[in-house]
Amino acid sequence: MSQPVFGRVLTAMVTPFTAEGAIDLEQARKLAAHLVDDQLNDGLVINGTTGESPTTSDAEKAQLMAAVVDEVGDRATIVAGIGTNDTRHTMELAQQAAQAGADGLLVVTPYYTRPPQDAIAAHFLAVADATEVPLMLYDIPHRSGVPIETATLVELAEHPRIVAVKDAKGLVVASSTVISRTDLAYYSGDDGFTLPLLAVGGVGVVGTSTHFTGARMKAMIEKFLAGDIAGAAADNAALLPVFTGVFATQGCMLVKAGLAARGFGPAVLRRPLLEASAEQAAAFVAVLDAAGI
Repeated sequence: MSQPVFGRVLTAMVTPFTAEGAIDLEQARKLAAHLVDDQLNDGLVINGTTGESPTTSDAEKAQLMAAVVDEVGDRATIVAGIGTNDTRHTMELAQQAAQAGADGLLVVTPYYTRPPQDAIAAHFLAVADATEVPLMLYDIPHRSGVPIETATLVELAEHPRIVAVKDAKGLVVASSTVISRTDLAYYSGDDGFTLPLLAVGGVGVVGTSTHFTGARMKAMIEKFLAGDIAGAAADNAALLPVFTGVFATQGCMLVKAGLAARGFGPAVLRRPLLEASAEQAAAFVAVLDAAGI
């Protein structure tokens, strides 16, 4: 299989904050370089939900994008999370990200308002027409409140700049149906769903645990693509406690707790998120230790 447009392993990167709660651009640069150079990520998603985008301003999003593009944009794809439940604002963020040098745009289904399928399609098409940057649609109905239905995805795939899906729906038959009927590159939006999705034609993952498992996730994917199914399954089994453990309370909270334990601190979050408790942090670090990470 050829390398998909955004690569195979991408991490939805957390946004580092100082102890006072300001965006820490220097720490963001350090983390981005670690994820690309040490964890072997092909790309990074900046300003996504794991990046606490609901609590960062548009100006902060632009500053963070500029810093990460400058740090690793020459050796990794940079995808900007721009999704909101306001089409006009999403288009503005798309244009801002394009100007900052984004290689792709991650656009979530408009949340909370629960628009019908024709309105969802119109939203995505408007965003796709706002720039020349390719789109990855983010299908996560347990957060957005509504799925992107199969027929809608097939329709949207006809747009030349809608090229990929971050699939957090967890319905392998629905995913395989769209994969069989379109050229959309399907990325798992749930780390533990990566291997099953590969089996029906998925191309990779936009991960959370990949802050820690990126290199080993890439090895698992490469084994699968090379036909070493047993080896890939063994890797998946070894990493499954991390894939699931990162969501034991809330993904961003535990990623920051794990990073702080590995020297990328402090584990500061913006409300409504709180720092993981000592017990929660210790439990997740124990999972990392047991997996040899």
